[in-house]
Amino acid sequence: MKPKLLVDGISLLSPLTGIGRYTYEVSKRLKEQNRYKVDFFYGYYSDKLQKPSQKSSIKNLKSLILKNPFVKRLARKIVNFCSMVFSPTYDIYWQPNFIPKSGVKAKKIVTTVHDFSFILHGDFQPEETVEYFENNFFKNIYRSDMIITGSNFSKQEILERLNFGEDKIKVIYHGINHDIFRIYKEIELDFKLPKKFILSVGSIEPRKNLIGLLKAYNLLDSKIKQEYKLVLAGFKGWQNKEIMELINKDKQNISYLGFISDEELAKVYNLATCFVFASFYEGFGLPPLEAMACGTPVIASKLTSIPEVCSDAGVYCDAQNIEDIRDKIELVLSDKNLQTAMIQKGLKRAGEFSWEKSAKEHEEVFKKVLKS
Repeated sequence: MKPKLLVDGISLLSPLTGIGRYTYEVSKRLKEQNRYKVDFFYGYYSDKLQKPSQKSSIKNLKSLILKNPFVKRLARKIVNFCSMVFSPTYDIYWQPNFIPKSGVKAKKIVTTVHDFSFILHGDFQPEETVEYFENNFFKNIYRSDMIITGSNFSKQEILERLNFGEDKIKVIYHGINHDIFRIYKEIELDFKLPKKFILSVGSIEPRKNLIGLLKAYNLLDSKIKQEYKLVLAGFKGWQNKEIMELINKDKQNISYLGFISDEELAKVYNLATCFVFASFYEGFGLPPLEAMACGTPVIASKLTSIPEVCSDAGVYCDAQNIEDIRDKIELVLSDKNLQTAMIQKGLKRAGEFSWEKSAKEHEEVFKKVLKS
């Protein structure tokens, strides 16, 4: 008889971000491997894996909830109550999003801790999110039999901040969907893009340092700005007023695409001259690898986990130095030989990551925990 596995799928009900993508891609392969009877918790229990790109009334409702902190807090209480009242008993419960729900009935619990931005960069998070983590994370994390994290950088942070031994923390790198994020020979899109452009992808929020990127772009030589426009893509997150004002001030040179599908995003990566990821803090950071898989030179922040993930394939900038971001952009744009070398190294590095490999390593963790 197959072990019964529960996956928290709440992150799949929102516009797709890093945690939602991670949850979906690993869960999809766990279902395909068919070694577990996999259920998902969406506020209710289901054996269906919700695709992040699907439109649904649940997703529309969640979008409305996210806009109201009071309603958001109430919704979390209702979801936790439902997990407790209606939970079947599972052999193992995987929480891919930080905080295992107290009401789930499971013999073993595995939790993924992505980073500590809610502690280290509380100013980058909505106030109610910080409050929720402060009240619930430390209280519930010790219910976990094993912690998964996405980088050695994050593992070290866990060791410093939580009372877990090294044998209870497993680093599993995220993957890339190489069927989508690849080089395309022919590209068609339903929206227009500049002829040549610099690209950045990520939620429109302070942690991604888009203000720094926008200011660095503004410092570029006028001839470069005339030739290369700036294109931004990503879910409109929070504390984004200043970012949107800077975008709207220079619509002649800066385009904001909003949230686009993976298929569209891969083609946009392909068309970009270079990709810039000047984030202040990441537990992993998928967009640079996706860009590399699409044959796009990557300029990335040298902070936190990003150099671990990108290795020698990226050109690194000081995310806290606007002039350095500008200089690295100018360096890459002005050197075709450098671009060619970066593309080759990037394709090789991206090839080392796959969701199949990641899912297999998750399964090995579940197997080990069940045996313990």
